[in-house]
Amino acid sequence: MKLALAAAGLALALSSQVMAQEHFRLHTAGELARVCSPAAADKHADISIAFCHGVLAGAHGYFQTTVPAADRFVCLPSPDVTRAQVANGFVAWLKARPQYNNDGAVDALFRYAAEAYPCKR
Repeated sequence: MKLALAAAGLALALSSQVMAQEHFRLHTAGELARVCSPAAADKHADISIAFCHGVLAGAHGYFQTTVPAADRFVCLPSPDVTRAQVANGFVAWLKARPQYNNDGAVDALFRYAAEAYPCKR
């Protein structure tokens, strides 16, 4: 009986870990929006927000590093907006434009950013 309970506990723990891994696989804009706006009751809410902010920071850092200043189409205002503001703005933007839900997560993120934070030339 103890062995059966231990096996059931192990199976539950492993299935929870697999579910958590699936929760954080992002391919589409809709998946990024889901991770950036978890329900308050979501047991992974804090992790989701941290993951979302990591995706935003990583995408922006890559953009800043690889795109020459003269070619940038996204320019964050100074003082900088917060990651939470960008995440919330992206989620609201995508809700208003559901046609982009299946676009690539980073592609849609930069489409939003180009509209929300265009460079003034």
